[in-house]
Amino acid sequence: MLSDKLSGLSQRRPVTVIGSAVIDVIADAYALPWRGCDIELQQQSVNIGGCALNVAVALKRLGIEACNALPLGQGVWADMVRNNLQRQGISSIIDTDKGDNGWCLALVEPDGERTFMSFTGVENAWSEAWVSRLPRHRDGLVYLSGYQLTAPCADLLISWLESEPEATALIDFGPRIADVPAERFARIMACKPIITLNRQEAEMVAARYQLPEQTEALGLAWLERWQSPLIVRQDKDGAWYFSREICGQAAAFPATVVDTIGAGDSHAGGVLAGLAAGWSLEEAVGLGNAVAAWVVSHRGGDCAPTVGELLLAHKHV
Repeated sequence: MLSDKLSGLSQRRPVTVIGSAVIDVIADAYALPWRGCDIELQQQSVNIGGCALNVAVALKRLGIEACNALPLGQGVWADMVRNNLQRQGISSIIDTDKGDNGWCLALVEPDGERTFMSFTGVENAWSEAWVSRLPRHRDGLVYLSGYQLTAPCADLLISWLESEPEATALIDFGPRIADVPAERFARIMACKPIITLNRQEAEMVAARYQLPEQTEALGLAWLERWQSPLIVRQDKDGAWYFSREICGQAAAFPATVVDTIGAGDSHAGGVLAGLAAGWSLEEAVGLGNAVAAWVVSHRGGDCAPTVGELLLAHKHV
């Protein structure tokens, strides 16, 4: 039972989170804008966000300590991010005066679907000096986002990952998976990372690499081609997981969807927390499902639950 596992959640493996901390300006939109229009938005909130930041928050709230490499700059947005992180007891090993952090306008439609318009800041200004600060751990876990793996800094981070053969990377390409050049994708997959995709991203992968569209067949074909674990998130239908040891489907948890911002990131945080505790991939994906269900039931992407909150919500599961 999930509640029994959660009660004993204890970290056994080190975790490094690499990626962005930005500001999310979240607004309700009755429809997405079209060319030449002028639509009225209702601002919901201004939150700290970014894929890696959401992962770092999820890990912290689940009691998992991580080394966070989230570049923090100087400026209005950076000050907001830094102050919020300090309140949550989260720090970053990357600090710079070379610019401000980025920000994103997130439009949420009535059904909860979100569309992002992003402005890049220092989070993609990686250098050799920054990479040299990343820790090296035997049997460590590393989180990486597609936003960094499609930015100009991608080769630096991939080279670092290639130099860490004993680490296990969890990579969430997000919608940027369509922008990863074939040669770069091959280098990444040679590192044997765990890849996590949502339903739409899985469809993109199937079309691009001529793999079966049906999820189970896709996962098995993926394993045959890349010998690397795969997670396919399917919202209310749970999530599939594929590895050489085990394949299956982890059930979803009940949720009333408010918005889906940060759901995939928080799912990754839950998976990482489970793996850091020594859980199997199956168990870790189940934890990811529980964390994601909580997040979509609340506003914003930085609202991951604590272990206590999950225990209360799923005490009979």
